[in-house]
Amino acid sequence: MDHSTHDHEARPRGTATWGTAVKATLHCLTGCAIGEILGMVIGTALGWGNVPTMALAIGLAFLFGYSFTLFAVLRAGLGLGAAIRVALAADTISITVMEVVDNAIIALTPGAMDAHLTDGLFWSALLGGFAVAFVITTPVNKWMIGRGKGHAVVHAHH
Repeated sequence: MDHSTHDHEARPRGTATWGTAVKATLHCLTGCAIGEILGMVIGTALGWGNVPTMALAIGLAFLFGYSFTLFAVLRAGLGLGAAIRVALAADTISITVMEVVDNAIIALTPGAMDAHLTDGLFWSALLGGFAVAFVITTPVNKWMIGRGKGHAVVHAHH
């Protein structure tokens, strides 16, 4: 992802726009969605139970979420160790909030945990969870970016 278009690079610490927070949250949501959908598909296709399937989906959400940032800062010239530290600092809270909210929505939607990949309930609970997670995570990201934390850490290394 090209981070040079983010509008918070030149802003002083303590300020962040909603547009910046939305972009950071969409970045997080993309990695989480890819990982979580892949994990749900794999777990469901293999006939795994709910707990191992959710564990795989959450693990892959973190893996893909971190990898997007990791590859971006590696391309910017950071060494692997520094790039890993930046990815962890930039995305841990955002991915955690997104995963807690999304998985809570899925777990609390009646029948969603037992729905199959071909069921509309499976996809509506998953996508609905992502939508709610996006709405809740965006203000968290705005607050963190405004304090020079979270996704703002990536821009210190461009």
